[in-house]
Amino acid sequence: MGGVTSDNPPGTADPSALRPLLPSPLAEVTDERFARRGLRLLLKRDDLIHPDLPGNKWRKLEPNLREAAASGKGTLLTFGGAYSNHLRATAAAGRLLGFKTIGIVRGDELADRPLNPSLAQCAADGMQLSFVTRSLYRRKAEPEVLAQLTDDDCFIVPEGGSNAAAARGCAELGRELRGMADVVGVACGTGGTLAGLAAGLAEGQRAIGFPVLKGGFLEAEVQQLQEAAFGGRRGSWTLDDRFHFGGYAKRTPELDAFAEDFAARHGLPVERLYVAKMLYGLTTLAEEGAFAPGTTVVAVITGGAGAGWAGT
Repeated sequence: MGGVTSDNPPGTADPSALRPLLPSPLAEVTDERFARRGLRLLLKRDDLIHPDLPGNKWRKLEPNLREAAASGKGTLLTFGGAYSNHLRATAAAGRLLGFKTIGIVRGDELADRPLNPSLAQCAADGMQLSFVTRSLYRRKAEPEVLAQLTDDDCFIVPEGGSNAAAARGCAELGRELRGMADVVGVACGTGGTLAGLAAGLAEGQRAIGFPVLKGGFLEAEVQQLQEAAFGGRRGSWTLDDRFHFGGYAKRTPELDAFAEDFAARHGLPVERLYVAKMLYGLTTLAEEGAFAPGTTVVAVITGGAGAGWAGT
């Protein structure tokens, strides 16, 4: 792919014009697996922030959209896999705010296949999709590769939307939970939400991230994001790598059964790729006695099960 230019004027609409529901609702639910250990369970419904940019999509994209508008650039260029909800949210943001959007998609073999529902929605929202080889995609941060993919009119948003601006945006999530929780659990893909959440929490509160990918690499990523956004490590946070269920987009009958049971108990359809893994992790920790009686646990619902949204 060569550099892409746009004749469209740069996006200038204020993201707040989209009227996000902030702060997002916080609802207590009664769950015997927590209650019998003296724990309270609350759900932070970030999935309700905006229908087209729900959850951490809004929190990570909003500051990047403001920077893009201030830059005067008319095109948002970003990266993702075939089922990336970040691509989908970026495409929706472009349609709503007047940006042209380009999505660099991992896997050139996908170019010859019908678009899956996520990529079809990106295209419907006006995103230009460019499929690249997996080897080139792995090098997407290298200057010479970026030069092949972009031009001067492109504002680059990283994969998953996670950068220093995104971490600062997610710090507001932590600030909304000050005084409301002792422990906050969140699913992790690229680490930006955890980096900001932990920074925004008050002293005495702690965050637990539940990676949905295998590999154990995320601690360094979160640390780097906090250094870039805040100048160093901020807040109390840990990662529990036990609940990826085989890796990204992997599910098991056990996870599906848990998600169906949670939905039946609480009337909340559970997104499987991110949210279910986080809820399973928090429930397991509660049953292991990891939380002292009297602890208030908040689970951040980063994405909804409806319309295919996840919580990347």
